[in-house]
Amino acid sequence: MALEDAKTETDRAFRGGDRGLAYENAFAGATSFLRRRYAAEAVGADLVFTGIPFDQAVTHRPGARFGPRAIREASTLQPADPPFGWGFDILTDFTLYDCGDMPFDYADMAATPALIEAHIARLGAACPVVTLGGDHSITLPILRAMAARHGPLGLIQFDAHSDLWPDSDPARRVDHGTFAGKAATEGVIDPARSIQVGLRTTCEDTYGIA
Repeated sequence: MALEDAKTETDRAFRGGDRGLAYENAFAGATSFLRRRYAAEAVGADLVFTGIPFDQAVTHRPGARFGPRAIREASTLQPADPPFGWGFDILTDFTLYDCGDMPFDYADMAATPALIEAHIARLGAACPVVTLGGDHSITLPILRAMAARHGPLGLIQFDAHSDLWPDSDPARRVDHGTFAGKAATEGVIDPARSIQVGLRTTCEDTYGIA
């Protein structure tokens, strides 16, 4: 296949196979991640992608709810001409699915973390999951789901903020600045194997994270 196939290929998200490059016009068609096929389940995949368009926990600037859609749209530039820089083609050598966005009631914030945890646990039972978000409050239930399957995790966090702020009511509050501290307290992550990179803010308690 080559770029001239753009005249016949479209909506690979629905019509395409499980592997291979995609040559549909980058400005047209369904915007699945990397033009991968949409699938409700992760069975048979090497890796799946899912979006969690939730940003109701931010304190200042909303908009991360539009992240999954924007990331998918930007990703359509990649699968026809991948400058990977390594000796294999991930789109051809691996089966990747886009499992769409997680449904939830945006007005029921308190119920959302449990839904996220269950969603990631279901997909992650079959293969690794990459999540497109979403404000930082979604990270804790994702980590919980992964830790339930794999044990305490080593966390590599690239961020300007440590997200280690104390929480006066951790059982009920949904907050985007506390996930790392909660994860350490719950034993979801192993602070000795975790690191935060790029911080420009500090918290008095680091919970043992470097």
